[in-house]
Amino acid sequence: QVQLVESGGGLVQPGGSLRLSCVASGSIFSINGINGMSWYRQAPEKQRELVAGVTRSGGTDYEDSVKGRFLISRDNARNAVYLQMDNLKPEDTAVYYCNAKGFNSLSGRSFASWGQGTQVTVSS
Repeated sequence: QVQLVESGGGLVQPGGSLRLSCVASGSIFSINGINGMSWYRQAPEKQRELVAGVTRSGGTDYEDSVKGRFLISRDNARNAVYLQMDNLKPEDTAVYYCNAKGFNSLSGRSFASWGQGTQVTVSS
């Protein structure tokens, strides 16, 4: 497991921008084993959904409704993943969660860790 700390949420007007950050910490055997890092979101009374993901080598994937508006990036040296969100819409309002998946070379076990979540509210 790794510990994930998110930051950057807040209240923004429609059409505005926010940048979310997530930094991983923990055992070197887990940190070095992180493969995919992703952002999920969960709106009230809805299921958690994948927003965007990035592989260790930089390959990316996006949920259809955020394509062209959101950009995920990763800094392996800082064990960090970012989500730049532009042209935000009210339907983007949700708690956003960071996720990291990987393999601990010491324990020989796979892991999937979650951050505590950060609230994003898009409203005029």
